[in-house]
Amino acid sequence: MTEKPKKAKYKTTNWGSYNAALKARGSLLVWFDKDMDWFGKPNGRRGRNERFSDAAIQFCLSIKSLFGLALRQTTGMVQSLLKLAGLDWETPDYSTLCRRQNRLAVVIAFTGSTGTGLHLLVDSTGIKMLGEGEWKRKKHGAEYRHQWRKVHLGIDAQTLEIRAIEVTDNAVGDPTMLPELLNQIVELQVRSAVLNRFTKLGRPVTVAVA
Repeated sequence: MTEKPKKAKYKTTNWGSYNAALKARGSLLVWFDKDMDWFGKPNGRRGRNERFSDAAIQFCLSIKSLFGLALRQTTGMVQSLLKLAGLDWETPDYSTLCRRQNRLAVVIAFTGSTGTGLHLLVDSTGIKMLGEGEWKRKKHGAEYRHQWRKVHLGIDAQTLEIRAIEVTDNAVGDPTMLPELLNQIVELQVRSAVLNRFTKLGRPVTVAVA
């Protein structure tokens, strides 16, 4: 009988700095910049300018994503953060956030790769978009069929940061998505920006233990 190969063991070599990075993820100072352009600027087009900048809307949606808040609760928390920071800036109301998030050009900050070029790793995972809870389905039966979507991620092989994201029907494969990876989805974009911020703070360096 052939023996199973031993499972590889790894150890983290930068635990001190990585532990500090994990703690920093809970610091609100990481997310808030007093010098940001909170209010919108003239865009040279006819009609009324936007009251709030894209950066302000993205900040609010980042707080929403971080703490799992509804839009109304998000406005309340952002109001509190501005007050604690000593700023008298107006806060976008929930209807403004709802309207603007549908067409927001989210900025996903990333650390550029060094070397000869970008090596992009493309992978996908499925997410359930519609489905009844297990208890309800067992008691009353399913009312709808489960609907799945596929999330395609483009990740920098060197920095492990997300560079592009797209959501498609479950039947679409990764190779056909390469030309479309920059067609962004706002909600997932914001989460990707948050994940990249976490990665930038620090990530573990692991080595195999003989």
